[in-house]
Amino acid sequence: MTATYTPQAAADQARTAYRKMTAQLGNLGLDTAIPEGVRTMAEKTVARARETYDRSADAFEASVTTFERSFDAAGQGAVAFNRKIIDIAQRNLNSAFDLAKSLAGAKKLADIVELQAAYWRKQFDALTTQAEEVRALSTKVTADAAAPIKAQLERGVDQLGKAH
Repeated sequence: MTATYTPQAAADQARTAYRKMTAQLGNLGLDTAIPEGVRTMAEKTVARARETYDRSADAFEASVTTFERSFDAAGQGAVAFNRKIIDIAQRNLNSAFDLAKSLAGAKKLADIVELQAAYWRKQFDALTTQAEEVRALSTKVTADAAAPIKAQLERGVDQLGKAH
């Protein structure tokens, strides 16, 4: 006949083994009192470990907060950047429609050439201005996204300087 496994039987077997082992250790007559010096040292070690853990947890939380701020700034910057690009595209499209309207009203070939030349001069200036707008916005977005990380690093350096 084969024995069947049941969780209750396994738990009973484990309890019996634990009781036997505990009884055998008791029979050895070991003095289980821990010296005061060892307990004191253990308590100090646990206290230091807890302090270290608390500082590490605080530093980790500060880092998470810093990255959240940085990502928020980057997200807001991406929205501003997209809006700027859409605004530029809209201005360029309006300028092209204005040119088309002017060309449709031209009476001579010389008028068409003059309108085209004026459009390209104006458009070149506009593109230069738009490139500067995009560059300035990119610089601002990058600085805004990096500012929380930079501030956290500066705080960390200051704290290290105070600790030593």
